[in-house]
Amino acid sequence: MFPGVGALSRREVGAHGERLAEAHLVAGGAEVLDRNWRCRWGELDLVVRDGDALVAVEVRTRRTTAAGTPLESVTPVKVARLRRLLGAWCADHPGRVRSGALRLDVVGVLLEPTGEASVQHVRGVGA
Repeated sequence: MFPGVGALSRREVGAHGERLAEAHLVAGGAEVLDRNWRCRWGELDLVVRDGDALVAVEVRTRRTTAAGTPLESVTPVKVARLRRLLGAWCADHPGRVRSGALRLDVVGVLLEPTGEASVQHVRGVGA
């Protein structure tokens, strides 16, 4: 619950969605390795370890579905960029990379005017 969703700036909405997504992932057993990692090609919202998989997580937060759902906003171009970014993260953090799968996930967060939120997690986007 997060009252006053309508009064939040776009940046605050995004940050709130990322916190909700992180809580959802951790509750599901994921270990957060990095948040808002940036390089010259862009940013990864979250990097987590989910079992043996190293996962780049794109978090998309919306207040309405007028322009589509949060998950619908992830395009093939975005998936390709996330794939490159995950490779760059691995190159930048060789000590944190183990053998196992690399995966791209998307977490969509829809914030209701009441402050309630729905969270959808799609594993293996673009696989």
